[in-house]
Amino acid sequence: MISQVTIEPVKLFCDARGWVIEPVDETMLAGKRNVHMVLTEPGAIRGNHYHKRSDEILVVVGPAFVRVREGGVTQDIRVPDGQAKRLTIPAGVAHAVQNTGRRPMILVSFATQSHNRAQPDTIPVVLIPK
Repeated sequence: MISQVTIEPVKLFCDARGWVIEPVDETMLAGKRNVHMVLTEPGAIRGNHYHKRSDEILVVVGPAFVRVREGGVTQDIRVPDGQAKRLTIPAGVAHAVQNTGRRPMILVSFATQSHNRAQPDTIPVVLIPK
């Protein structure tokens, strides 16, 4: 099976004030219906689910541990401190992200489906146990 998940580095532009990233380009924005940013506390886990209909682009700023499961194959991805990775995750692929650092971790998500709190497009799957 050929993986449909893509993993790409994202350039951090740093100076004395901090850093800036460009999480996606204009071609990646087409068709997205939801964008959200998440701060995750040290040790906490986000995701542990898959989406029934939505494709998702996750941009994770490390340090973080990411696990995806596609077609029964599990892949572990480390995002070192001071680096960012962009993961393109198709619908049906389980994913989870854990903050492995000592300060809040930043995650930005771009999804092809609008978020509906009454009927979320997520199915729980424990990839990273709490």
